[in-house]
Amino acid sequence: MAFNERPIADMALTNIGELVTLSGQSSKPVTFPDKKSLGVLKTPNLCVAISGSRIAFVGSKSDLSEHVSYSSSEEIDCGGQLVMPGFVDSHTHSIFAGSREDELSSKLEGATYLEILKAGGGILKTVKDTNQASDDQLLLQTKNRLDRMISFGTTTFEIKSGYSLTVSGEIRLLELLGRLRSESGYDIASTLLSAHAIPQEYSGRQGAYLHEVVIPSINVCAERGLADFCDVFLEEGVFGYKEAEMILNHAQRIGLRAKIHADEFSDQNGAHLAARLGVVSADHLGKASLDGITSLAKSNVVSVLLPGTLFSSFVGSYARARDFFDLGSAVAIATDLSPNSWIESMQFVISLACYGMRISVEEAIVASTINSAHAISRAKDIGSIEVGKKADILICNVPNYEQIPYRIASNVVEKVIKGGKVIHEN
Repeated sequence: MAFNERPIADMALTNIGELVTLSGQSSKPVTFPDKKSLGVLKTPNLCVAISGSRIAFVGSKSDLSEHVSYSSSEEIDCGGQLVMPGFVDSHTHSIFAGSREDELSSKLEGATYLEILKAGGGILKTVKDTNQASDDQLLLQTKNRLDRMISFGTTTFEIKSGYSLTVSGEIRLLELLGRLRSESGYDIASTLLSAHAIPQEYSGRQGAYLHEVVIPSINVCAERGLADFCDVFLEEGVFGYKEAEMILNHAQRIGLRAKIHADEFSDQNGAHLAARLGVVSADHLGKASLDGITSLAKSNVVSVLLPGTLFSSFVGSYARARDFFDLGSAVAIATDLSPNSWIESMQFVISLACYGMRISVEEAIVASTINSAHAISRAKDIGSIEVGKKADILICNVPNYEQIPYRIASNVVEKVIKGGKVIHEN
């Protein structure tokens, strides 16, 4: 966005102790992230000025009047605390009804995710609950989740359908996401995931489900502009390589950008497929091979790692994160909020990424902000603090970014600013 000379500032953040900008990385995802990638500023009298919904100035308050008119602006004294971009949660299943807390006991007794699914639980249980819920019930439950996520610092959400598994039901979920955007102001990137599981009524008729539900839902979605992306769950016992390839090829041909649930619990060559098709992101990748990781690193595909899913699924290991970073893959992290891994806090995921996957704090901050913005094709607008970008900003009651993963399961966010407005205070 281009600003006129000396825009009028509606808000100024002053007395910033440490400012994480992540500037200069909007054109392509960050590979080999380090401290320099964070664009940290610690100079005296740091200030960020906001005009409307956009950032108008970043620098010393003494220089502010040269760039913006701010006499009537709201001033927020940050008290020497950390200021950073809002978190971008680039992989969630946030729209659903009901819960599955009973599955924890099954997991503790040794049942796997796919065994629970085959027994009619997991996704299929949530599909039943979601299809039985009214629009108002779904909207209320989803809003409550999103509001809690905002309280932990998430300012933009990717949300997938996938808990209806009928054409009309999947379209309904995407329409409800549209209402959450237009009526309630949530910043949502929508993803069609009708290829999430095989419903029980199509047991043994996978081909029929593809041609009667998956492909028609993609067609309707593209025709009506209901989603930004199309996704598929490529996994043993769900959808195979050839099916995933056919689904994503079709989606790309008719104008939807592609994502893929790849190699989550077993290596299905999903990473290779993602690289070959040039999808926007390959997500999960808990069991991706070194060859698959190498393919992703050579592509422009963002690798979205979801440590919370493997944590909550009792897998016992995490994705080979060090290989992704060391080979030069662009890595994002996300919550994968769902009834299987009910994680609403990106701060917790950052901690888990550091303690579980052994990635550096700097890698985790990049992965949860600017690279997550790239994972939903929104990095030119969000994910960093730069003049012209959306003013999606967190004020945190800690002195530095290193404390975010260090304070495990804490909430260090004090204020959440979205599009230049304070939308939450803890």
